[in-house]
Amino acid sequence: MSDVRRALTHPWRFSWVAHMRRNHAIEHATIHLLSSRLPHVSIAGRSTPRGFYIYGHVPIDVLEQAAREAIARLKAGESRLAVHPHCGTNLVTASVMAGIATVLASAGRKRRWWDKVFTALAATTVALAAAHPLGYWIQEHITTDATLDRVELVHIRRLGSTKMPIHFVRIAHHP
Repeated sequence: MSDVRRALTHPWRFSWVAHMRRNHAIEHATIHLLSSRLPHVSIAGRSTPRGFYIYGHVPIDVLEQAAREAIARLKAGESRLAVHPHCGTNLVTASVMAGIATVLASAGRKRRWWDKVFTALAATTVALAAAHPLGYWIQEHITTDATLDRVELVHIRRLGSTKMPIHFVRIAHHP
């Protein structure tokens, strides 16, 4: 099967997509652990195929401990750590569903504008309620992969000298 055809039928099989999904899972698990250890620190993350960024005032040794523990716990089967309630996937899912609901509710037969507004509000409310479990499902099955067979933390590097510290956690994926 050609690479192009494989990408169209199974894009997650390409190594960079698989790496990104695994790194996303490790990022979420690391943030879960950091949030429990540093409850008053605001933390955010962003994954890449080579690792992930952690934004926030996190001591590098605490970050390293959390990342190593995250990898170990995911390898041990704690896949629930790969899904995070504040993931951007949830926001995108809610936005798309609310937008589609609004467009569908305001389309169609000619009605007064206030009828369309109330219908759109009701449809958007239903869409947002459905978006919550759907966002979790999308994280679990599409945007993360908690299967970490041959993954290891390579290093953690603090980047720049901004008011908001940024750390890059480099992850290696071995064949």
